[in-house]
Amino acid sequence: MLPRRGTGKKGAETGAKRRRIAYFDCSSGISGDMCLGALVDAGVSLEKLSTALKRLPLRGYRLERKKVLRAGLAATKVDVVAASKGPRTPAASWEYVRSIILSSSLREEIASKGLAVFKLLFDAEAKVHGTTAGKVHLHELGAVDCMVDIFGTLIGLDLLGVDEVYASAVNLGSGTIKTCHGIMPVPAPATAEILKHMAVYSSGIPYELATPTGAALLKYLAKGVVAVPAFTPDTIGTGAGSRDTGDSPNVLRIFAGLAADAPNAAERVTIIETNIDDMNPQIYEYLTERLFLAGALDVSLTQTVMKKMRPAVLLTVLCEKASRDSLIDIILRETTTIGVRYHEVSRVTMDRQIRQVKTRGGSVRVKFSSRGDVIKAMPEYDDCRKAAKKSGASLIEIAEEAKRAAGREGRNR
Repeated sequence: MLPRRGTGKKGAETGAKRRRIAYFDCSSGISGDMCLGALVDAGVSLEKLSTALKRLPLRGYRLERKKVLRAGLAATKVDVVAASKGPRTPAASWEYVRSIILSSSLREEIASKGLAVFKLLFDAEAKVHGTTAGKVHLHELGAVDCMVDIFGTLIGLDLLGVDEVYASAVNLGSGTIKTCHGIMPVPAPATAEILKHMAVYSSGIPYELATPTGAALLKYLAKGVVAVPAFTPDTIGTGAGSRDTGDSPNVLRIFAGLAADAPNAAERVTIIETNIDDMNPQIYEYLTERLFLAGALDVSLTQTVMKKMRPAVLLTVLCEKASRDSLIDIILRETTTIGVRYHEVSRVTMDRQIRQVKTRGGSVRVKFSSRGDVIKAMPEYDDCRKAAKKSGASLIEIAEEAKRAAGREGRNR
């Protein structure tokens, strides 16, 4: 079981903090290996990326980097290479992918994002093939390759310190592609399904430019499809696709830099709600866990009264737009409700980070929140609980000790 999703970012400073933006230029499509190549080209250490990926229980592969030319443009190609010759890794099933992620030692935030991206992939494949996500196998994607592409991209963005991702319209390419189901038109059906409600086009290049993996990453990560957001790029990475078309560079470019707008600006999020008056209350714990795993930013339960004075529970889920549909599916499947409502809202949050402080019972994580000259610190309950048991001190004493240590830490920054 994964703990509740965290929101802190390592290395953030207290006080006002400008958001760091990554902009994906998808004028030649997007794929998982192109994302990896662009991030490494932008300065992400391949060694640090490989070390972080070892937190997934996957073996028998290595990452290989090389410089290539695509229509005369220098780019970085990153490939997932099998450590030894043998049959390709088996097609990935949802249960297999989920078990690998849940048994990993990845940071909970990264694990949750990866689960959400894979859910987009499996749901799309299930819909276009008229089945369910549990019965789908990603035949076109080796399990190891796909896991490394998705989690490598998420980890790479985290290493770059990216807070938000935006993207251009996606060039799909054209023509046909050979799959295990036969010859399919470009874009592949799953890619088309994933990219619904996003800006796409085709420049007429007769190849598949956008893959399901690249589409799922973009659908989950991108807060918006825009020409170019107002920001100041300080690094640019160019990731190569597998094919050199000759006429135009088959690359994905990622620009990263600081946002030009004011700190703590409002962001758009989605609220999903439903009233439930006929469900076993024991189910809410399991439901809440599933919603956080699928990308919910927050889940709350509020006692309310419905018609005919029936006591009920108002379930409220806060999420990013990309996670909305999968979260609604979970609510409809795992509860007794027969409908939900949702709407978009604006929110302003304080910048957050997690730091360690020392107490007599050991280290305790403290969440620091800041906005301008307002700084707040709150010790993590689970850490305080463990420290209290270890030291014999009361939970209140450990919490107060952690707060005092946090105050000294804040003054020293």
